[in-house]
Amino acid sequence: MKEAQKRKPKRPLGLKSVLFTLAIMIGAMLYTVAVLEKEPHIPLMIGTATAIIITMYHGYRFEEVEKMMYKGIRHALPAVVIIMLVGLIIGSWIGSGIVATMIYYGLQLIDPRYFLVVVIILCGIVSLAIGSSWSTMATVGVASMGIGISMGMSPGMVAGAVICGAYFGDKMSPLSDTTNLASGLTDVPLFEHIQHMLYTTIPGLVIALVSFFFIGQSYGKNHVDTGKIDSILNAIQDNFVITPWLLIVPVIVIALVMMKVPAVPAITVGIILGFFAQIFVQGGTLIESMTALQTGYKIETDNALVNELFNRGGLESMFYTISLTLVAMTFGGVLEYSGMLAALINVILKFAKSTGTLIASVIVSCFGTNVTCSEQYISVIVPSRMYASAFKEKALHPKNLSRALEDGGTLTSVFVPWNTCGVFIASTLGVSVAEYAPFAILNYVVPIISIIYGFIGFKIIKLDQTPTGPNTTLS
Repeated sequence: MKEAQKRKPKRPLGLKSVLFTLAIMIGAMLYTVAVLEKEPHIPLMIGTATAIIITMYHGYRFEEVEKMMYKGIRHALPAVVIIMLVGLIIGSWIGSGIVATMIYYGLQLIDPRYFLVVVIILCGIVSLAIGSSWSTMATVGVASMGIGISMGMSPGMVAGAVICGAYFGDKMSPLSDTTNLASGLTDVPLFEHIQHMLYTTIPGLVIALVSFFFIGQSYGKNHVDTGKIDSILNAIQDNFVITPWLLIVPVIVIALVMMKVPAVPAITVGIILGFFAQIFVQGGTLIESMTALQTGYKIETDNALVNELFNRGGLESMFYTISLTLVAMTFGGVLEYSGMLAALINVILKFAKSTGTLIASVIVSCFGTNVTCSEQYISVIVPSRMYASAFKEKALHPKNLSRALEDGGTLTSVFVPWNTCGVFIASTLGVSVAEYAPFAILNYVVPIISIIYGFIGFKIIKLDQTPTGPNTTLS
């Protein structure tokens, strides 16, 4: 009883608290990453420590703050599992020669002028079929990087094309977790949500395709160093058994997910098949196959580019990504469950008077949540809770909110170096955010289109415009 009397009463955390916390974290991040050129882990930990101190100053016990951190980490556990599997499948598919086979045939069959457009379309189809941008980038994306770099294209450019295709398919797939999340949180039927997203996403895709078409024209066959490509092809042939039969493995994985097998078991099947292919097709030993899974595949050739392309993968290659994910989600958990994020968004809502400013506020808030909480899922979850009543008050159909959540949350996550998506892409494709950001055209064009629609009123649906009437309101 005495202990309870001594305990400070809890006080709400206002705008000053969250701005001070974010200023400390962002300042530490900019100095560490931009000036010292070090990793973002420590700045995030500094931000977490600041958030903990401020939260406890407002009357929370450390045990309560600790639970906030654990809740944040729990959000990241599904992503951590996928990250580990991605490290395994990259090591497995490189060791088995699957990636080498894709690159070998790709270099021979694809015209460099249209390669970037083909990458967007191929990654878009695969991601649409399996509902996962991460799985697409870890398989088709890795192979595309190898082909594009071999053609003399900049890694950032190829990565941008991979990201455009992968995120288009992920965003529009009924199997995507973020698509289902945005639909479910706003109480909008899944396919109605997807249909409404077409109006912003398809124009963004067209702009990306046209842009990459013109970019690709500078890589005509006459401008490609055929001697360099021949050297790569010879090095691949000297070190791997190349056979179209190996392409059955990725086909099986894609088929499994299209049959609605969850991503984890489907990827696991791909890992197992790649493991045995390294033994029975490439002639590797059991130890070599297990080493490829644990520490990645190792190769030494006279071609430096081939070494760079194939010396990668393995579980240990993802430890950096996993550690950053856990640190970021610890910070995000304190911000969300202490009420700091709610305080920030409530202030923003005071200025969102028109439909245009409201939708712009949602998209900016989603991007801000990607920056502060470092997790794509939270960038959809938190704003969905905060803006639902505002859309209802303005008689706006909730599918306007669900679309804005994906336009602002799902797509902008790739631009934050310490966000789980930014870290995953950098680790998987081997390209920094600064390198690929200018070429992730779809990801920054779609949010702009969405904001423009809000201000001009195009495809902004009112509740009284729908045949379902009062049943369309939020429960």
